[in-house]
Order: sequence, then C-alpha cells, then structure tokens
Amino acid sequence: MNLCINENVLVMVGMNWFDVTKFRYWKLTSDEVKQLTHDPDKILNWEIKGVRKPEEEAKFIGIFLYKNGTPYEYNAINGIVYYHNNIDRKELPDITKFLKKKFGGDETEKGDRIFLKDSKEIYTGKEIGELAEECDAKFNTESVISIELNDVTPDELKEWGYPDAKLLPIPGK
Repeated sequence: MNLCINENVLVMVGMNWFDVTKFRYWKLTSDEVKQLTHDPDKILNWEIKGVRKPEEEAKFIGIFLYKNGTPYEYNAINGIVYYHNNIDRKELPDITKFLKKKFGGDETEKGDRIFLKDSKEIYTGKEIGELAEECDAKFNTESVISIELNDVTPDELKEWGYPDAKLLPIPGK
C-alpha cells in the first residue's frame, strides 16, 4: 500500500475502499460537525481540540470521548475526558466545572488528563459541534474536531454529510 499526503488528506493508494470499515475525519469545524447526521452508534471516538492564539505557544484544551472507555491505569473509564497543554493550572477548575455541569461524572485527574467518570456521553454531530462552540466562546479557543466511525460504508458517510476532503482512512479488520 502506498500513502499520498497533502496538507488536508492522507490517501491510501492501491487499496479497495470496501475493505475499510473504520474512518477518521479530521480538521472538521463545528459548523461542519453540527450538520452531520450519522448514526450515533457508529461513533468510536471524537475529539475537540481548542487551540489558543498564537498557535506557537501551543496552548490548548482537548475534550474527547472513547465509546469503549479511556485507558486509566489497567482499566477503562467511561465518560468525557479532557487534557490540557500550557494552560495555567488556575484555569482547570473552571474547565472542569463547566464540563461537570453539562455532563456530570466523578472527577479523577491523572497527569494532564481529567476524567469525568460515568459522565453523560454525547455522539451526535449537533451535540459535539455545539460543545466545541461553547468551549471556544468560554475558553477563548478555536476548535478543530476529529471523529472516528466504525462499521460504515462510503455511501453512508456521504449520505450523513462527511466531507471527502477531510477523510483519513484507517485500515479495517
């Protein structure tokens, strides 16, 4: 298999698209995500990465959810998780409070990740896109969103509104 890369897309050349069952979309905007109409049961994970300007300072807040739980020591914890980079620790309580108010869950911290164990989980495009917009407004960030889906066809992705230009295929089973 050969890989061709440009600034927006990584394409696998010489691969039958019907062999691919997992798909990852990246660099999606909140507006694009709010328009998606996917089956929420097909989502494996999603991530909102909110970056503060200037980007050179590498200040960001990432919020994500793994359908099968996020690894924590030797277990998986279900619920929303966020991480941070170069964010003043004094800001973390406000971020945690905001997310706990929306999703609930028991707070557990490990390194630069804060888990909201057993929090409400969201999977629709509308919910994910709106969360990104709320975070951008509240925490002065600009978000990009990644979504990984499983057991879907290219026709379903097109029907649900996923943009071809932002596809990063993942080899399937």
